[in-house]
Amino acid sequence: MYQTTALHAFAVAMPKVELHVHLEGAIQPGTVLELARRHSIKLPVESEASLRKWYQFRDFRHFIEIYLTIQNLLRSPADFELITYDFGREMRRHNTRYAEATFTPFTHIWQDKGLTADDLIDGLEAGRQKAKRDFGVEIAWVLDIPRNLSFDGEDYTGFASDPTVEMALAWQDRGVVALGLGGNEVGAPPEPFAHAFAAAHDGGLHSVPHAGETVGPASVWGALRALGAERIGHGVRAIEDPELIDYLVEHQIPLEVNPTSNIRLGVYPGYEQHPLRRLWDAGAYVTVNSDDPPLFNTTLSQEYRVLIDHFGFDAAMLEQISLNALQASFLLDERKTEMASEFRAEFARLRAQLL
Repeated sequence: MYQTTALHAFAVAMPKVELHVHLEGAIQPGTVLELARRHSIKLPVESEASLRKWYQFRDFRHFIEIYLTIQNLLRSPADFELITYDFGREMRRHNTRYAEATFTPFTHIWQDKGLTADDLIDGLEAGRQKAKRDFGVEIAWVLDIPRNLSFDGEDYTGFASDPTVEMALAWQDRGVVALGLGGNEVGAPPEPFAHAFAAAHDGGLHSVPHAGETVGPASVWGALRALGAERIGHGVRAIEDPELIDYLVEHQIPLEVNPTSNIRLGVYPGYEQHPLRRLWDAGAYVTVNSDDPPLFNTTLSQEYRVLIDHFGFDAAMLEQISLNALQASFLLDERKTEMASEFRAEFARLRAQLL
């Protein structure tokens, strides 16, 4: 039996892949303040400590308010380069070798900040290449439709979905691998977005919508049936439907689980009520991710420690979680095989050294 402190050290040092992390939600507090100074934008707070207190959300709507405030600070290609490069530095700090990070381009254009689509991708690509050069990490993009902006009341308008698909298809040569669907599921079900995901699929993109977070199993079924979801962002509330769990297990649909995010946003009152271990024990394809790490006062390494402290995971299970994420990624099969071999060799070395 390993000591908990040794397992914690192993969790930090082990190589990882992350599939569910939002670039704009991963901006570190110091960078948020730097961007505010750069553009002379006044924030409700003026220090990193007070910024972290401001992040203590009241509810999902409050979270979206904070998220959009941070997005408003991004006003030039250099800003997007900065946050992507900083994201790569954080990946290296937690030994995350590859990430499929979600980015929401439409909100930057919709906010009328004078940005063009070219401004966005030019900054992202510059930061992505610099991060690979300096930190040895690889970043791919999931372009995210903000689902709520495509509805006027209960009526679907396509306001945000159609431009996002156009950008996603156009940017495949600069790291875009999938189309996502984010935002508050309440009042914005997956089914009206079927045409957008069909167009993305026809153009060579993968499907990774959010579902089963703020709305229950019906949202997951909709993502699977209408959007052809290959992975489910969150998906934890599938636990409420035994038939759905059977389907997810039978078809091994990966779930991008974000435990601390679910607690912070009130999906579950605490880790004791979170269904991650029940999903794992049922045979569901579980991956673990950080979602919006500084906003939730977490990191990917911390989420692995949560697996140890709250869900009883041992070293072998942590290794499987890491390999699950790698195999569920959209890397080419040859690259997956190469990385899996590298990961297993490193796991063995770390077990000998730390455990």
